[in-house]
Amino acid sequence: MSDLLVVASKVKKYIKEKADMNTSANAMPALTAVVAKALDQAIEHAKQDGRKTVMDRDVAQ
Repeated sequence: MSDLLVVASKVKKYIKEKADMNTSANAMPALTAVVAKALDQAIEHAKQDGRKTVMDRDVAQ
Protein backbone atom coordinates (compact mmCIF):
# COMPACT_ATOMS: atom_id res chain seq x y z
CA MET A 1 0.00 0.00 0.00
CA SER A 2 1.51 3.32 -1.00
CA ASP A 3 -1.03 5.70 0.54
CA LEU A 4 -0.58 6.53 4.19
CA LEU A 5 -3.64 5.93 6.36
CA VAL A 6 -2.34 8.16 9.13
CA VAL A 7 -1.80 11.90 9.30
CA ALA A 8 1.94 12.16 9.87
CA SER A 9 1.80 15.60 11.46
CA LYS A 10 -0.81 14.43 13.98
CA VAL A 11 1.17 11.30 14.85
CA LYS A 12 4.37 13.29 15.29
CA LYS A 13 2.58 15.89 17.43
CA TYR A 14 1.05 13.18 19.63
CA ILE A 15 4.39 11.48 20.21
CA LYS A 16 6.14 14.80 20.87
CA GLU A 17 3.51 15.92 23.38
CA LYS A 18 3.15 12.51 25.04
CA ALA A 19 6.82 11.57 25.35
CA ASP A 20 8.88 14.52 24.08
CA MET A 21 10.31 12.24 21.39
CA ASN A 22 10.87 12.64 17.67
CA THR A 23 9.29 10.35 15.06
CA SER A 24 11.12 8.75 12.16
CA ALA A 25 9.57 9.07 8.72
CA ASN A 26 9.84 5.28 8.47
CA ALA A 27 7.34 4.97 11.31
CA MET A 28 4.47 6.17 9.11
CA PRO A 29 4.42 3.22 6.65
CA ALA A 30 4.77 0.82 9.58
CA LEU A 31 1.88 2.47 11.40
CA THR A 32 -0.17 2.41 8.20
CA ALA A 33 0.37 -1.36 8.01
CA VAL A 34 -0.96 -1.75 11.56
CA VAL A 35 -4.01 0.39 10.77
CA ALA A 36 -4.67 -1.46 7.49
CA LYS A 37 -4.57 -4.83 9.27
CA ALA A 38 -7.02 -3.61 11.93
CA LEU A 39 -9.33 -2.24 9.24
CA ASP A 40 -9.19 -5.48 7.24
CA GLN A 41 -10.21 -7.40 10.36
CA ALA A 42 -13.02 -4.93 11.06
CA ILE A 43 -14.28 -5.29 7.49
CA GLU A 44 -14.35 -9.07 7.83
CA HIS A 45 -16.22 -8.85 11.12
CA ALA A 46 -18.86 -6.57 9.58
CA LYS A 47 -19.22 -8.97 6.62
CA GLN A 48 -19.66 -11.93 8.97
CA ASP A 49 -22.46 -10.02 10.69
CA GLY A 50 -24.08 -9.39 7.30
CA ARG A 51 -23.51 -5.63 7.40
CA LYS A 52 -22.11 -3.24 4.84
CA THR A 53 -21.14 -0.75 7.52
CA VAL A 54 -18.02 -1.05 9.65
CA MET A 55 -18.86 -0.03 13.19
CA ASP A 56 -16.87 0.68 16.31
CA ARG A 57 -17.60 -2.79 17.61
CA ASP A 58 -15.86 -4.26 14.57
CA VAL A 59 -12.57 -2.64 15.47
CA ALA A 60 -10.57 -4.75 17.94
CA GLN A 61 -9.63 -2.98 21.16
